[in-house]
Amino acid sequence: MKLPRAERREQVLACATTVFADRGYAATGLDDIADAAGISRMILYRHFESKADLYRAACVRAGERLAAATGDELTESTVGALVMWAAKETAEFRLLFHQAAREAEFRADIDELRTELIETLQQRMVEVIPDKLWARWAAQLALTVTVEATMTWLEVGGPDSDEAVDRITETVQAVITAAVRH
Repeated sequence: MKLPRAERREQVLACATTVFADRGYAATGLDDIADAAGISRMILYRHFESKADLYRAACVRAGERLAAATGDELTESTVGALVMWAAKETAEFRLLFHQAAREAEFRADIDELRTELIETLQQRMVEVIPDKLWARWAAQLALTVTVEATMTWLEVGGPDSDEAVDRITETVQAVITAAVRH
């Protein structure tokens, strides 16, 4: 079926995200993505110049969708928003925080995203943690705990998302409490 260009691009990105998240960059060929999207490789090349171009676009799309889901403001509900987004968009979450982080060619992009997230967290942490080094420690650890706890929650089958939000939020709060003590 012929789709408008923007819709076809979105379809390809969605399929690519799923395939890349499942198999990783190295193990995924453009034919795999074309097959998943139900298109020819030629049509795929009309939208993306290379596998790297497609991978990068899928990561950017996932990052934008994460930002839209969690909002610009860092609030008490941000962890919950991230967990709920990950439950709904598991492939995007896994692509960003699992697969792309392992790919040397794309590591700098993911490190940049991680740095931005940590800086945003640290700005919020200094409001409650006076020591800047402990605030940075808490920001880095809060992000790591949130991502890894969410990834593990998804891997075990994503039981009770509301309970997961509560437990992950409690764990992040424990990190902040530990940093405040010092």
